[in-house]
Parts: sequence; C-alpha cells; structure tokens
Amino acid sequence: MEQRSQAESALGGAAYGMLFVLGVVMGVVGGFTHPVWNVGPVPGSAVLWVLALFGVCLGAGRLMRGRLSAVAAGAGWLLVTMPFTVQLTSGDLVIASGAAGYVYLYGGLVALVAAYLLSPSSGGGSWLLRGYPPKNPT
Repeated sequence: MEQRSQAESALGGAAYGMLFVLGVVMGVVGGFTHPVWNVGPVPGSAVLWVLALFGVCLGAGRLMRGRLSAVAAGAGWLLVTMPFTVQLTSGDLVIASGAAGYVYLYGGLVALVAAYLLSPSSGGGSWLLRGYPPKNPT
C-alpha cells in the first residue's frame, strides 16, 4: 500500500467534507422545492432532484475512485432529508405524503443505493472477485 503525505490526506479529507456539505445543501434546497413543478400527474421537480442526487453521488464516486465519496454526499442528503419527514407538534411538515414527497424520498434513497453500487470500489475491486494464488500443499 502506498504512503500518502499529510497534504494529500488533508486534501482528501477536505474533498469528502465538501461533498458532505454539498449533500446537505442539496437536501435543504430539494426538501423545500421538490413539490414546486408538476408535469401532469408526474412531479417534475422531484424527479429532477432525484436525478441530480444520483448524478452528484455517482460523479463523486467515479471522480474520486471510491465509494466513500458517494456515501459522503448521500449522508449529507440523508442527514437533512430524514428530519424533514417528521411532523412537528404544530403540524408543520416539509416533505409531505403525496406523489412529490414519495418520489423525492424513496427515489432519492434508490438513487443513493444505485450510485453507491455503480461507483468503483477502492482497492482494485471487490474482495469477492479478486483471485488469490493457490496455496502450496507441501
């Protein structure tokens, strides 16, 4: 395994932190704007937010060559989105139960899983698919 300098490690940590912040921003803005635009019965803005989330997570995973970057952006989105689904005592609810809310919430979760699975795993592939040399029986 190659050794990384402190500058490379700091730069990598900053990149993961910025991806997390990007996920938080996408969660806040998407949470409030997902029911804005409909195309007939299809919630257009919720579909666009799901596609944007998938694109950001998959792009982060591919560009940084690891699934952790897709998880960082997705974790930021989840951190904001899940509390938005809880109804407060005053009756306020950000992500309501309707077509747009369901598409945004469940579509976003499917987008996160798909982006994670399509991102390359760091370390040269899956441990299940790596070939190991046969052991010498003697």
